Amino acid sequence: MNRAAAEARGRRAERRAAWWLRLHGWRILGQRLRVAAGEVDLVARRGTTLAFIEVKWRERPEDLDLAIDQWRLRRVAAAAEMLIPRFARPSDEIRIDVMLLAPKRLPRHLVHVWQP
Repeated sequence: MNRAAAEARGRRAERRAAWWLRLHGWRILGQRLRVAAGEVDLVARRGTTLAFIEVKWRERPEDLDLAIDQWRLRRVAAAAEMLIPRFARPSDEIRIDVMLLAPKRLPRHLVHVWQP
């Protein structure tokens, strides 16, 4: 798959994840936020919970379990650390989540996946 096709697939997955989150009461505050430390796919809020979300798409559902690793989570956490001042309120619970998507499957939302 070429880079343009992979980019388009990633954007579709992020839109699908954002849609799913909205249906479950989340408000999307940001998408594809790039900072020096890395990128956060989605920033979402529900009540006092602020989530920085990594979105992963795989063609085969069985590949989703290997889609995220500590290296990627560290990059998301580092980027989130830089973005917290922009989005967080003093009483917020801040966490790193992952959304896993595959064709013909409901999205899987993994909550609070990173502890520094």
